[in-house]
Amino acid sequence: MNAETVPTRFAKSLLNLVIERHYDYSGMLTVSGIDFDPADLASEGYQPEISAMQYTRLSRQILSFLQDETFGLSFGRGVTPGAFRMMCYCILSCENLGKAIRRACDFYRTFFEADAQLTMNVQDGRAIVGYAGMPGSELRKVEATDAYGLSMWHRFFCWLTGRSIALDEIHFKGAEPALEKQDKYRELFQCVVMFGQSRDEMVFDAKLLSSPLVHTEQSLKEFLRTAPYQLMVINTDSTASSLINRVRALIGHDFSQGFPSFEKITQSLNMSAPTLRRRLKAEGTTFQQLKDGCRRDASMAYLSNPDLSINAVAALMGFTDPSAFHRSFKKWTGMTPGDYRLKEHQEES
Repeated sequence: MNAETVPTRFAKSLLNLVIERHYDYSGMLTVSGIDFDPADLASEGYQPEISAMQYTRLSRQILSFLQDETFGLSFGRGVTPGAFRMMCYCILSCENLGKAIRRACDFYRTFFEADAQLTMNVQDGRAIVGYAGMPGSELRKVEATDAYGLSMWHRFFCWLTGRSIALDEIHFKGAEPALEKQDKYRELFQCVVMFGQSRDEMVFDAKLLSSPLVHTEQSLKEFLRTAPYQLMVINTDSTASSLINRVRALIGHDFSQGFPSFEKITQSLNMSAPTLRRRLKAEGTTFQQLKDGCRRDASMAYLSNPDLSINAVAALMGFTDPSAFHRSFKKWTGMTPGDYRLKEHQEES
């Protein structure tokens, strides 16, 4: 899965939650801009991938219908609406990833059913985070639903720390699927994937548990408002610069309340201003270039959402004058916002 597309099977996994309730979801597909049925692999026009924005539109409709704000992390079973949101606020004050995961485990143990409860163990310098998995998963071959849950948790941890978390192993409770699917799971997680294990879990270097959380209440509000888009497009490549990822995560995607100041960024990173400038320069960029890049990427993402007018996107990007947004967007991409939106629509149709 790259930063622009999502496996269609992930959408199918969410649709199954609606299908189980015998609900006609065709209207959801139309609003999402998906012109085929992801639940039918044999349908005309079936595509192996959809855009991250299409997936986000579909997931928000489905999870609103289910009154579940966990983005599929709890399999949609008996969770009080708003539970995931409150869990995020509960862990935001934690000083590092390890404490955040342990607090999330406490939260899930309190509010979620046993098979969806999150647990973490540290053994021989490795952190092992996982859960029992879908009921009966040990009796069948691993499916996209199983991979989706672990992938979303992994991406959530990357988002919390603003860095890529390299995985050592992925364990699945279910049996081995076809070789083609095994290759896709290895590509998704970029690590060893094992089947027929005791539960679904991810394994990574325990040193990463000391990674500080980089987000504020404001950036969390933005995340919750646009989720799961930020999780789907986050860069999980461990070879990428963790500092650049952390700065980009702190800058965010919603600039309607202004940009975080350089001083605020340095405070969040516990780093002096000269040190941050020097390290960014060594990596071939500047704070201003990262701000411009975040603004450009966010503009393109929001313009892909037909529910937002171009003026609304301009406001989200912090432009009080829409014409200034038009000029800036053309400078960034070589085309006007309207032309870009038309091009996106033509490519999806």
